[in-house]
Amino acid sequence: MTIRTLIVDDEPLARSKIQTFLAAEEDFEVVGECGSGTEAISAIRKQHPDLVFLDVQMPELDGFSVIEAIGADEMPTTVFVTAFDQYAVRAFDFHAVDYLLKPFDRGRFRESLGQIKSQLERSDTSSLNRQLVTLLEDLKKADDFTERLAVKTSSGVSFLRTEEIHWVDAAGNYVRLNTQDGDSHLLRETLTALEKRLDPKRFVRVHRSTIVNVERIREIRAQSHGEHLIIMEMGQRLTLSRGYRDRVHDLILRA
Repeated sequence: MTIRTLIVDDEPLARSKIQTFLAAEEDFEVVGECGSGTEAISAIRKQHPDLVFLDVQMPELDGFSVIEAIGADEMPTTVFVTAFDQYAVRAFDFHAVDYLLKPFDRGRFRESLGQIKSQLERSDTSSLNRQLVTLLEDLKKADDFTERLAVKTSSGVSFLRTEEIHWVDAAGNYVRLNTQDGDSHLLRETLTALEKRLDPKRFVRVHRSTIVNVERIREIRAQSHGEHLIIMEMGQRLTLSRGYRDRVHDLILRA
C-alpha cells in the first residue's frame, strides 16, 4: 500500500525535514509540497492525496482555513504540524486528531506514521472526518471570545493579549488585569461582564472578586472551612472559595 502524501508548510526547512523523514519510509510517496494555504487547496483538489501534513500557522490562509475551503468531510487524512503551545494542542488531543508539535524528532514522526497506517488500513476516514468537523466547530466557538483587550495608558491606548493575563481582580468600578511581568492594567468593566468575554476553557472564577488563568496556576492547597489556596506561577497567593471549587476542579481535570 502506497500512501500518497502532500506536505504543506510555509517554512522550507520544515518541509525538507518531513521530506527527509518520509524518504526512509517505503510505504509513503510524496506527491507534492506547498508553501501556502492557497497552494495547498489547489494541490489537494488536483492530487487527491491520501495524507496531508498540514502546517497550522501560515500567513494569509492557515491550516484551518484550508480545511474549511476543502470541507472537513472531503479532507484526506490530516496530520497537523504546529508550534502551538500546550494549551492549544489540547484541542487536538481532545478530538483525537493527530499532530506533530514542533520541533519533533524522528521517533515522534514514526509514531505518527504508525497511527496513520493503522487508520488507513481500517479505512476509518469517516471517523477522522467527524473529528475534523467537531474540531473546527469548537475552534469557531473559541473565536467568539476576546483575544485582546484595549487598556488606557499615559500615552494613549495599548492592547493586551488575554493569554498574557495571569489573574483578574475587582477594583471598585474597574477590574485589574495582572500580568506575568508584575504589571497591572485597569479596565473600566465589571468582573461579571469581563468573565463572559473570556474563554471559559482558560479563565475561571475562583472567588466573587477574582478570575484566574488556569494555565498560570502552579499549585492548589487545601485550607480550613472548605476553602483552598491557589499559588500562581509568580508566587502570588489567591483564595479559592468553596462555592467555586467544583468549577475549578472540573476545568483542571479537562486540561
